[in-house]
Amino acid sequence: MSLIKSISGIRGTIGGKPGEGLSPVDIVGFTYAYCATLPSRKMKPAGERYKVVVGRDARISGPMVENLVVGTLVACGVDVVKIGLASTPTTEMAVTFAGADGGIILTASHNPRQWNALKLLNDKGEFLTAAEGQAILEIVGKGDFDFSGVDELGKVTEHDYTDEHLDAVLALPDVDVDSISAAGFKVVLDAVNSVGGIIMPRLLERLGVECVCLNCEPTGDFAHNPEPLPSNLTELSYAVVQEKADLGISVDPDVDRLALICENGEPFGEEYTLVSVASYLFERAAKIAEAESIPLEEVTYPHAAVSCSNLSSSRALRDVTEKFGGTYYAAAVGEVNVTSKMRETNALIGGEGNGGVIYPAIHYGRDAMVGVALFLSNLARKKMKVSELRKTYPEYHIAKNKIELSDKALIDKILDELKNIYASEDVNCVDGVKISFEAERKWVHLRRSNTEPIIRIYSEAPTMEEAEALAGEVIGVAKSIIDR
Repeated sequence: MSLIKSISGIRGTIGGKPGEGLSPVDIVGFTYAYCATLPSRKMKPAGERYKVVVGRDARISGPMVENLVVGTLVACGVDVVKIGLASTPTTEMAVTFAGADGGIILTASHNPRQWNALKLLNDKGEFLTAAEGQAILEIVGKGDFDFSGVDELGKVTEHDYTDEHLDAVLALPDVDVDSISAAGFKVVLDAVNSVGGIIMPRLLERLGVECVCLNCEPTGDFAHNPEPLPSNLTELSYAVVQEKADLGISVDPDVDRLALICENGEPFGEEYTLVSVASYLFERAAKIAEAESIPLEEVTYPHAAVSCSNLSSSRALRDVTEKFGGTYYAAAVGEVNVTSKMRETNALIGGEGNGGVIYPAIHYGRDAMVGVALFLSNLARKKMKVSELRKTYPEYHIAKNKIELSDKALIDKILDELKNIYASEDVNCVDGVKISFEAERKWVHLRRSNTEPIIRIYSEAPTMEEAEALAGEVIGVAKSIIDR
């Protein structure tokens, strides 16, 4: 049994004793603590109740967790808008659609079927800040509950916000519905038996795209490992070729990550989902700048000159941004860190290299529906095969390694000494240590895991051999520090 408490919520395997797995006691405790922080975010006039949106993915444990969360909210005197089976971005947007004070998403994202989680949102439909999350952890630790009386209990209403979400996606100026429809695309969709099988076919239908569904029944009994990595998408790759489709689309159980398969069955690369979308948006902005004879940053187009991703994402995003005269910024790992940096820099586009596209023109959250609509708009206008489009972007490969260490002091020592050893290179210490070798277009990023006693080591280079060699070099230096 596993249970992970963090500033972003609570995640664990279903069952076990409180504190060992994600038990009913833990679910009630975290929900209560979340309710207790609501007044600090938005004061209500006397007599008015707080309102919280609750949505979930299709996990088998979902109804049980939903009943506990909704019941606890009601017991705390909070009104609930229950939106049922819904993607994470739909739940995020539903908070603002409903004029709610917050939201709770019941999903463990790409984790296997035995996992579930509570992800907590503020009144903007965005993940909590570190300070807000810490306040919840402190309340949970006290275990001092005080529920409402019978006359103050909250009320429950139900609403499906899927169409409102899709309406917002299709209304984006950069989504070219006419060109997509005229292209006559055929795609194969792998929704891993979760809520992607509900929302994604509806999006594709409205875009005029023929959709062949694979694992689209929202049973929660995942057909394969739900993380959308190439090794888990062999069935999709085969189906794309067999169906003579133009594209394969894979989403994770809560539909905030997007991975693509080329028409020849080859992975497009999850790192390149964001790269492709960003390139399309910058190209559009650059054409406006050229037509109006003004610098890119002066284009009357949302935040035209900036992109952002986390430190462990591909430098290909930086390359395509600078190609069009824009500026790239890196943030610490974690969606809330990326969105904070995007707000700070007024970014046009951002996200994470795991296939997470964040487009502020619609909302500050990873959204696979936005990613698909923008990607298909680009593909329709370029009139290329997906494999041909992939070749237009800079070629990089990322290797992922780790060092297992239970001694936290030793982890700190390794990271500190690496800063000094590689001081002649470009060193970024915002989140662990990232060392960039600009002349060779390579980097390596070392950071402590938040959930395991390890140092995660990501490295990138123009070839996988170079990326692995760079990781090997740095691991060797780290081991020499350990052996002293």
